[in-house]
Amino acid sequence: MGRKYVFDFDSTLTRVEALDVLAEMTLQGRVERDEVIKEIQHITNLGIDGDISFTESLERRIRLLKANKRHLAPLVKELRKKISKSIASNKEFFEKYSDDIYVISCGFKEFIDPIVKEYNIPSERVYANTFDFDEEGNIIGFDEDNVLASHNGKIECLRQLDLDGEVQVIGDGYSDYVMREAGIAHKFFAYTENVHREKAASNADHVTPNLDEFLFVNDLPRNLSYPKNRIKILLLENVHPIAFDNLSEDGFSVELIDRSLSEEDLIKKIKGVHVLGIRSKTQLTPRVLDAANKLLVVGAFCIGTTQIDLNYCKKKGVVVFNAPYSNTRSVVELAIGEIIMLMRNVFPRSVEIHQGEWNKTAKNSKEVRGKNLGIVGYGNIGKQLSVLAEAIGMRVYYYDLEDRLALGNAVKCNSLEDLLNVSDVVSLHIDDNKSNRNFIGEREINQMRDSAILINLSRGFVVDIPALVNALNRNKLAGAAIDVFPEEPGSNGAFKTALQGIPNVILTPHIGGSTEEAQMNIADFVPNKIMDYINSGNTVDALNFPNIRLPKQTNAHRFLHIHRNLPGVMAKINDVLAHFEMNISGQYLSTDKELGYVITDLDKDYNKEVIQALKKVEHTIKFRVLY
Repeated sequence: MGRKYVFDFDSTLTRVEALDVLAEMTLQGRVERDEVIKEIQHITNLGIDGDISFTESLERRIRLLKANKRHLAPLVKELRKKISKSIASNKEFFEKYSDDIYVISCGFKEFIDPIVKEYNIPSERVYANTFDFDEEGNIIGFDEDNVLASHNGKIECLRQLDLDGEVQVIGDGYSDYVMREAGIAHKFFAYTENVHREKAASNADHVTPNLDEFLFVNDLPRNLSYPKNRIKILLLENVHPIAFDNLSEDGFSVELIDRSLSEEDLIKKIKGVHVLGIRSKTQLTPRVLDAANKLLVVGAFCIGTTQIDLNYCKKKGVVVFNAPYSNTRSVVELAIGEIIMLMRNVFPRSVEIHQGEWNKTAKNSKEVRGKNLGIVGYGNIGKQLSVLAEAIGMRVYYYDLEDRLALGNAVKCNSLEDLLNVSDVVSLHIDDNKSNRNFIGEREINQMRDSAILINLSRGFVVDIPALVNALNRNKLAGAAIDVFPEEPGSNGAFKTALQGIPNVILTPHIGGSTEEAQMNIADFVPNKIMDYINSGNTVDALNFPNIRLPKQTNAHRFLHIHRNLPGVMAKINDVLAHFEMNISGQYLSTDKELGYVITDLDKDYNKEVIQALKKVEHTIKFRVLY
């Protein structure tokens, strides 16, 4: 005697209540359509929660429907599009366990049978109501002698079936739970993928947000080896809500915190977390990573990654992604705006007029057209700045340690000194390499043209602030725009810098990439990378991992093995696979000097002992079964 699985239909096997969909079809074009649909949905919920008898619920809805037999074929066609996501992705379970699966629904066989037939569930194992029609095919009622047409009819239906073995009921409503309450079902799983009904969930033996969770608990064949709802994601520092929405909609369990956490607080919080999302203030140290017992991936919702110990992440088998392109335009637009404001001496004039002083003058106010812009760092931001600056009439020079191709009419400088000598404006766009500390100091500032302007929208530590203050105070430089500082506070509040109060200096609190558009782009880009790694094992654009791009597999199993890149490890992995007679349909390996990352696809079921054997292979860092 094995288990028997009893499924509800509406809002469980499908994402919708079928009669609600039928109402939308039959009421098309009627003035009172929205009002009637709302009333039908209200009556549906009253019946599901047991607040009115099911018989009354059914009678009232059919009266409002005014449906005809001709509506049923289009209804079935529409319902086929609305199969629950995790049900559709686990068709194999329904096919393999067909003999043990039953559908008990207060819906109607006329639309349930053709839907579940595609999941290998025959009509004789579907227990539901049937419609009554008049001579014109209008739906005028239902078979009142059917046990499922009566209040708590599901109890009597299941009792009459007298199923052997353990009976598990899977449904979204209280009307499904009552079979468990009556003692004729052994377990009730509240299915919340489509709708969370508190009355059902609070009484359930197990709340299952999707079929993957139900199959996992019962150790049944499933699309995913580990349900996504069990994968915990922690997003810190007020990451854009779109990131939360994207990850939640994909089925993950997501917690959002609007601030950074101290090392000690993060050590406490990170236990059990699989995915961590941060911005620039959270410090991901070895101590934090040692405490992260389940961490698989880190998403930096920003460009810089100095706050993350990338090498230690690699040693722990933790993949790191960032958003290198998402805020490029925002930074470039701010740079262009600041160049114009500083060249025109706008801010001193603005301060004067705020203080009640009118000082109309052209002194120290210049057009940017025809001036020389020197761009230090010709990466994504530098190149886009080059194009826009040239479009407003500036002559562009650039310097980069790498050999970068010039865009437009930009001129490459062979040394930093050459660029500083020729530029009216110098804009810094260099990376967060620690060797760039005080990249612009007293010596470099003295190499700049007199009355030149310096803009730093890159990293705070690349400019020697005391040297800059000195140059501004002695009028060596005519102005500066500083968005980043050597030391920045962990949260909004008081802030001090020696640059405060100096005329024609624009100070902003690290907002170069902080626009709504940039944050939305980042919140879209980084979660996609995270989901791609979790769902498929892809590491394209990872900062600290060998890159592998693979399609998501179907009808196969995928093993992900991360190990130290030492001689013989791959041979040992394949020895294990050979010992357990694994049928490999594809194997993909990518390495760097320290790490090996191998993905193995298997086209048949496997002995579970192989998992433990692969985990025990010497020099293994992390092992995961994807599906």
